[in-house]
Amino acid sequence: MSYDIQLYSTETKAKEQQSGDKNFFDNKDNLVPFSKEQVQQLKERLINYDYILEREDKNGLTFRHAEYGISALLTGRGLYFTAGWGEENIFEAGMAASEFTDSGEFEKYDPQNGGWEEF
Repeated sequence: MSYDIQLYSTETKAKEQQSGDKNFFDNKDNLVPFSKEQVQQLKERLINYDYILEREDKNGLTFRHAEYGISALLTGRGLYFTAGWGEENIFEAGMAASEFTDSGEFEKYDPQNGGWEEF
């Protein structure tokens, strides 16, 4: 099993909250695309957080954090962290996702912990 945390645009959060659709995330067209600059910014932040780019394909950019065993998939519409069930791994993935929201452009969604992170 794994622990999943997502990062979406602030616009996606607003759209999801207004929709009332329980299956909102099942339709990728509901997810507001990142700009090219935002994708580049997230890529650089992942690298600065010691994530290693493993591959680039039609699904997006796949990263792995060697120390914590966390994988991250960066697509044009979301950043998806997957951590093993170890407490330290979950903590590190959650902290990285939370810190990536500091610009106000992105929002953290944690389906195992009630949804959108609120401050």
